[in-house]
Amino acid sequence: MKEHIILASASPRRRELLSSMGLEYKVVVSDADESAVSAEGVSPDIYVQELALIKAAAAAKQVMKDRKAVIISADTIVVNGGKILGKPADAQEAFDMLSALSGHGHKVYTGCCVMRIRDGKTVCRSIATDVYFKELSEDKIWRYIATGEPADKAGAYGIQGLGGMLVERIDGDYQNVVGLSVSALADTLEKDFDIYIF
Repeated sequence: MKEHIILASASPRRRELLSSMGLEYKVVVSDADESAVSAEGVSPDIYVQELALIKAAAAAKQVMKDRKAVIISADTIVVNGGKILGKPADAQEAFDMLSALSGHGHKVYTGCCVMRIRDGKTVCRSIATDVYFKELSEDKIWRYIATGEPADKAGAYGIQGLGGMLVERIDGDYQNVVGLSVSALADTLEKDFDIYIF
């Protein structure tokens, strides 16, 4: 039986990463209420898996009749000094986030869930990558914010775009920072769902 792969994400970056795996898929944007998941008292790796899980569950409601559907969902968070940095509300918050990241290392966690409709089997995992920023001047931070790129990015930067120029080095999976570890996803699909990429 050939599975129908469903990507439960509106992210163009995740679409590109999934396409790079050679998978045929369709996008179903979930209407998951992320505010229903609290980060309070939960480790970042569990929290980000919970976010991915509620996205998969919301998408599952939309494709429940398709017994061949296998849903892939993901969520990415930036953690600096134990504090989770989401998407900035405005330019000032983006400035505050980027100032805090300047000259330091932080962690990027991406949680990924794979959910099979026919039997409800669900496997979630998270991957962490260490990212180290250069020392950034206030002027450089404001110039980056003026590009508009930080507005919809966790931690107020996109490593795959202009934000890559703020990064000194990374330790771990680059694609995980972009929004989906294709290596970890391929392992999960093969080991737990018998879906082979090649």
